[in-house]
Amino acid sequence: MADTDIYELIECMTALIRSEERKKCAELGLQAVHFQVLNYLSRCNKYSDTPAAVANYLGMTRGTVSQSLIILEKKGYLEKNQDQNDKRVIHLKLLAAGEEVLKQARSTDLFGNATQILKTGLSSAPANVNVFQEVLTALQKANQSQSFGVCKTCRNFREKDNGYFCDLTQEPLSVIDSQQLCQEHAPV
Repeated sequence: MADTDIYELIECMTALIRSEERKKCAELGLQAVHFQVLNYLSRCNKYSDTPAAVANYLGMTRGTVSQSLIILEKKGYLEKNQDQNDKRVIHLKLLAAGEEVLKQARSTDLFGNATQILKTGLSSAPANVNVFQEVLTALQKANQSQSFGVCKTCRNFREKDNGYFCDLTQEPLSVIDSQQLCQEHAPV
């Protein structure tokens, strides 16, 4: 078998996913950027739920993200809350209506069908199930971008006093925060 260009594979997978997202978003009266914002907010933790973090994660200008946030807030999909300690910081919260429209817009059918095809085509699990994580990490390093990894996979994550703790922020973490994306993530 000829060597496959990883970039080409990722590009093709991304194109399929984005095509499906655009189709579902159009049915729901959303733009793809709105879906991406809602999707990110459903997956980020308390350190990463700011407009600046959304812009960094999506690689978009703050102006583009700001306009999208205004639209999503008007539609009742999210709300903005001022930080209790630093009044300059705004936190974004996904509302129930936002969660519902996000659920409808996700390409779960595409992934469900692909998963079934993959399972029936393989006699056992792929040799390296972490290959996608490794490729993502390599792409982030090559792009010199933040990793936005899952909190509990960070080198600053600790189990402490029957709970979780962030060595970077010196704050306790909830179980939910430990399972979500963080913009301060430092790969192990």
